[in-house]
Amino acid sequence: MRMVVGLGNPGPEYAWSRHNAGWLVIDSFIRRIGLGEPRMKFGGAFWLDSAPDGQRIALLKPFTYMNLSGKSVIEAARYYGIAPDEILVVFDDVAIPFGKLRYRDKGSAGGQKGMASILGALGTLEVPRIRIGVGAPGPRMEMPDWVLGRFPSEQRKLWPEIEDLAWESLGRWMRGDAGEGFTVQIRSGES
Repeated sequence: MRMVVGLGNPGPEYAWSRHNAGWLVIDSFIRRIGLGEPRMKFGGAFWLDSAPDGQRIALLKPFTYMNLSGKSVIEAARYYGIAPDEILVVFDDVAIPFGKLRYRDKGSAGGQKGMASILGALGTLEVPRIRIGVGAPGPRMEMPDWVLGRFPSEQRKLWPEIEDLAWESLGRWMRGDAGEGFTVQIRSGES
């Protein structure tokens, strides 16, 4: 069994914020797979389904707020006996320009506190991840204001392309042909 975790924060004030990129991607996966309402389990919204190849897949949106995401992930992983390398975490990354996604099969959190919480809870750096580029703030903007700020309308128009790239990346990971890492970019270019 594999699990895909999207990081974000609960509440309408965070809808379409850069920090909720992981939740937005999970929402698109749920629509594509055709899953219904989640079960409220493991401190978050949880879905369980079978992939086309018969393998079971779980999707999780922790409600613990970003910085405590590890609590939710470790509960689900322990309950279902999911190894860390069978958990794919999707989250925002300010070090990557908007329009790019980067997959890595292991590594540090790179300053992303939600991922740091998960790595700490699981006790390993060998956790696959898809980092969604949200770009860096300008010189006069504080980091919390940037990541909690909403995507501008021109980037929201390009969001379906981000979802397509994330879906393709999920497929590569599920098939086992993601390798150690890769980077993909939307065709519309950076916005």
